[in-house]
Amino acid sequence: MGRRRKKVVRIPKKRLPKFFSCPICGKETVMVEIFKEEGRAVAGCSSCGLQGEFQVKPAQGEVDVYCMLTDSVYSSSRKQSITTTKNTQ
Repeated sequence: MGRRRKKVVRIPKKRLPKFFSCPICGKETVMVEIFKEEGRAVAGCSSCGLQGEFQVKPAQGEVDVYCMLTDSVYSSSRKQSITTTKNTQ
């Protein structure tokens, strides 16, 4: 008689989210687009209209751009190109 075989426990890999929470309205609607050829990224909320454009380096990812967006919203001393537009529908 042999031993019982142990079950293999697979640990799923954690993935980065596609949508982030908006620092103004609090909904999970902020999407980040990175244009590596141009060296810029655009982050925007589809709910409240918050939008920001940032210069990025090739090693930076979507999470880094989202952090730049939240930093620029919460700090009043740093001036970034952030605009808020209301949807008139």
